[in-house]
Amino acid sequence: MRQKTLVIIAAAAMGLSMSVSAAVDVESLRGDAVAKESAKPAKAKPVVVQGGIERNYKIQPPIIPHKIDKYRITRKNNGCLKCHSPKTYKKEKAPKVGDSHFLDRDGKRLTKVSSRRYFCNQCHIPQLDAKPLVENQFVGAK
Repeated sequence: MRQKTLVIIAAAAMGLSMSVSAAVDVESLRGDAVAKESAKPAKAKPVVVQGGIERNYKIQPPIIPHKIDKYRITRKNNGCLKCHSPKTYKKEKAPKVGDSHFLDRDGKRLTKVSSRRYFCNQCHIPQLDAKPLVENQFVGAK
């Protein structure tokens, strides 16, 4: 019985402290007032580019030039390989998965994509039409 009472008191105190902290104006580290809720950013749409997107630097993983929101990559199925596998890339007119994706950690050639490179969207991402948050003057070396 005593434990229940303590739990109820602790929960009430926590709820009270949350409501008090919500009423206090929040201030940024620079001293500016912070809005209670920020505006939801506009949803960026994927950019579809025929022929692919130019890389910004020499060893950059290629950017995906099409929508991928319907693709699923699970332990048993990789939607990317429907078009980019060595067996189907010519028919689909898509780039083939890189040869480096068929090497294990010891450099031995595998018959399937290495488990270390199987989850494509860990490195390869779609390009979005999002506006930059800050000005960028980066120029990659060619």
